[in-house]
Amino acid sequence: MSEAAQAQTMGFQTEAKQLLHLMIHSMYSNPDIFLRELISNASDAADKLRFEALEHPELYEDDPDLVVRIDIDSDANTITISDNGIGMSRDEAIANLGTIARSGTAEFLGSLSGDQKSDSQLIGQFGVGFYSGFLVADKIVVETRRANAPTSEGVSWSCDGEAEFTVDAIDRKERGTSVILHLKDDAKDYANDWRLRSLVKKYSDHIAVPVEMLETLPPKSADEKGEEDKEEAEIVPQYERVNSATALWTRPRKDIKDEEYQEFYKHVSHDFQDAMSWSHNRVEGKLDYTSLVYIPAHAPHDLYNRDVARGLKLYIQRTFIMDDAEQFLPLYLRFIKGVVDCSDLPLNVSREILQSSPAVDSIRAALVKRVLDMLDTLAKEKPDEYKTIWETFGSVLKEGPGEDFANRERIAGLLRFATTRSDDAMVSLADYIATMKPDQDKIYYLVGDNESASRNSAYLEIFRKKGIEVLIMFDRIDEWTMSHLQEFDGKSLQDISRGELDLGKLADEEKDEDSSDKPEDSDAVVGKIKEVLGDRVADVRTTNRLTESPACLVLGQDEMGSQMRKIMEAAGQAMPESKPVLEVNAEHVLIQRLRDESDSDKTADLVGLLYDQAALSAGEQLDNPALFVKRLNRLLFEA
Repeated sequence: MSEAAQAQTMGFQTEAKQLLHLMIHSMYSNPDIFLRELISNASDAADKLRFEALEHPELYEDDPDLVVRIDIDSDANTITISDNGIGMSRDEAIANLGTIARSGTAEFLGSLSGDQKSDSQLIGQFGVGFYSGFLVADKIVVETRRANAPTSEGVSWSCDGEAEFTVDAIDRKERGTSVILHLKDDAKDYANDWRLRSLVKKYSDHIAVPVEMLETLPPKSADEKGEEDKEEAEIVPQYERVNSATALWTRPRKDIKDEEYQEFYKHVSHDFQDAMSWSHNRVEGKLDYTSLVYIPAHAPHDLYNRDVARGLKLYIQRTFIMDDAEQFLPLYLRFIKGVVDCSDLPLNVSREILQSSPAVDSIRAALVKRVLDMLDTLAKEKPDEYKTIWETFGSVLKEGPGEDFANRERIAGLLRFATTRSDDAMVSLADYIATMKPDQDKIYYLVGDNESASRNSAYLEIFRKKGIEVLIMFDRIDEWTMSHLQEFDGKSLQDISRGELDLGKLADEEKDEDSSDKPEDSDAVVGKIKEVLGDRVADVRTTNRLTESPACLVLGQDEMGSQMRKIMEAAGQAMPESKPVLEVNAEHVLIQRLRDESDSDKTADLVGLLYDQAALSAGEQLDNPALFVKRLNRLLFEA
C-alpha cells in the first residue's frame, strides 16, 4: 500500500466568518434579546466576583457595591453595558470572547460544589449570548480588567463580526467589563433611553444585580440653561435603578402582603382587576423551581381561541426567558397567569425555545396538580367565588377530560351542571350522587341545543314521573366532554337520549316485563310505522320513556350526537349517515288512532307527522318543512 493511500487524521476546515454569521442570525429571532444576554453576562460576572471574594475579599478593591450600568451615546451611536464584576485578563478575554460557544460561566459553575452551586445566580451557560450583540451592532468593543489586577493590565477586545478580532493592552481604572456596541444603521432606534428601559423591565427586571441608567431629568427652562452655562464645575452624572433587582416570588410567603401579590399579578397579566386567587410555591430537591400562579377574575377576549399563545412567564435564575411557556400548563388551563422560575432547564442555545424533557414534564404535572388543588379548595371553601370562576372559565375547563387523562376524575369533580332538581342551581357530579335515589346506579344526563329546549324535552318525561334527577347540558362542548367521561366515583353516566332506556331497579315492576306483556296490536302499529318510514329509521319500537309525547327519536349508544354532528358539519367535515330509532308511546291517543286507521294516505300523514314532531323535539331540522305543514293542516282540517 502506498503512503498516499494510508489513513490520515485531519482537522475540519472552518470558515469563521460564515460560522459566526450563521450562529447569530439562526439562533435568535428577536433582536431585542441582545440586552438581556449582555445584562445576564454582566450579572454572571458580578456573581463570580461575589464567590471568589468569599476567600479573597481584596477582590472588591474599594468598590463593594455590584452594579450593571447602561449608557447611551446618541452622537456616537453606541450603547455601553458595564459591570464592576470579576472582569477578564488578556488570556481570559481571548479564550472567552475569541472562542465561539465557550462559556466561562459554565466552567466556573462546574468548579463549584455543594451549597455554593445551589446558591449560584449564574445565568449564561452556552457561551454564545455575547454574540447576540451583533444582531444590532456592526462592531463590538470590550474593555475589561480583572479584579485586583494592576490598572495597566486592562484589555481591549474588538471585532466587527468578521473572521478576526483584535486584542490590545489598555490602562483601565475600573474593575470589571464594558461592552460597547456600535449600532448598525438599521438599529439606531435602540439608542433610546425609553426603549432600553422598557427592555430592561421586560427581560431583566428581577435579576439580583441592580441595573442602572442615567437619570432622566425634565427639560430645563431658558433661565436654567443660562445659569448652567455660567457654571464651569464638572457635573457628576447621577444614575438611577431601572430594574427592581428583586423577584417577588423569591421572597418568603409570610413576608409578602396580599396587596403586593395583587400588584404583581397586574404586572405579569396586564390586567386591571385583582386576581381571584393565587398559589405561591417553592420546590427544592431533584427539581429546583418556584411557581406563582393566579386565577383571574374575568376572561380575556380571546379565551376561546385555542391557537393564541398561552402559558406562564418562564424565568431561569430570575432572568426572563419567554412570555408564553405553554409547556407548563395544558390548554384547558390557559386562563391561568403567573411565573415559573427554574434553576435550570433544557433550552436551545438562543434560550428562546424550551426543549421537552423529563424535568419539564415533572414541573408541568406538579403545576397542574397545584392549579386543580386551588380550584378544588375554592369550590369547597368559597363556593360563591368558585361559582364566578365556573361562569367565567367553565367552558374551557370542560376541555379537560378529553385532554388530561391522568386528571380526568379530578377535573370531572370540578364541573358544574344545570339540573332538573332546580331551575337555577348548578350541581357537581358529587352533589348529584349524594342525592341519588337508593336504588339508582347511574348518573343520567341530557344534552340539548339550549336550556329551554333541554328542560322541556320529551326524554325527561319518565324521569319527571319517577322523580329522578337528570343533569341538563346545553353548552356546545358538552357532548364532546361527556364522550370522555364514562363514569365518576364508580357510577356510570348515561345519556337518556341514546340507546334503550334502562332504569334498573327504578323501573316499575310491570314495566320490567314490557316486552312480554305488550298487547298484540302494538306489534301491528309498529309494523305500520316501519312500512311507511322504510329506511329513514334504523328501527321502530315501543317505549316506556314517554308519558305525554307520542314519539321520540333515539340515537344508537355509540353514535355521534346531533350537537357534535352540527359542529363537525359547520367545520366542513363530512359526516357518515346516521339513522335514528323511532320509539313510540303505545298508550298515546295518536298512536291508538294510527292503530285504528285503515286509509293508507291518512296513515302516511300521521306517521310523517309523528316522525317530524319527534325530530323537532330532538332539535333536528326537517328535511321537508313544507310537507310537514301540509300534513299538519290536513289533520287540523279534519279535526
